[in-house]
Amino acid sequence: MVKIYTKKGDEGQTSLFGGQRISKSDPRPEAYGTLDEVCAVLGVARAAADNPDLQGVIHSIQEDLFLLGAELATAPEDRARFHVQQITAEHTARLESLIDERLAKIELPRAFIIPGSSSYIPALLDWARAVARRAERRVVELREAGLLDNAEVLKYLNRLADLFFVLARYQEAVEGQGAVQWRGRR
Repeated sequence: MVKIYTKKGDEGQTSLFGGQRISKSDPRPEAYGTLDEVCAVLGVARAAADNPDLQGVIHSIQEDLFLLGAELATAPEDRARFHVQQITAEHTARLESLIDERLAKIELPRAFIIPGSSSYIPALLDWARAVARRAERRVVELREAGLLDNAEVLKYLNRLADLFFVLARYQEAVEGQGAVQWRGRR
């Protein structure tokens, strides 16, 4: 029987792909752990969705998130040795195309949206957006600490959160639901 526990992290340490031990409070596990959270929220959205196109888009993003997580969990000097791919401008351009394709078919609301006011899938996509924005903030911390050498990562995460917003609004339109807009204090 394979054991899932190794006990190596019992003292608050974890390993990067190259084997270097770092604290679990290091900004790197915080960043790639937040990406893992985005991926999990997307898993719920994909499982709940009945639209094959949306399922495919979500799955492709989950693939990207694994790629990005591996990039962040590997020290730059070990990437070549482990053949770790990086997020590229092509990944970001693909997100921009997905955004543009959907924006051509809908009109965005002109106010803040109250998540969960229309249906389940858009609410999950709004949740994924919020977690993606947190991942973006964690990656900014990596950059500020000198631990990020690929500037494309921040561009990708910024577009990713934008895509989730657009996908949520698009899904509402497909379902014939309207987003409930925040109207301010009453």
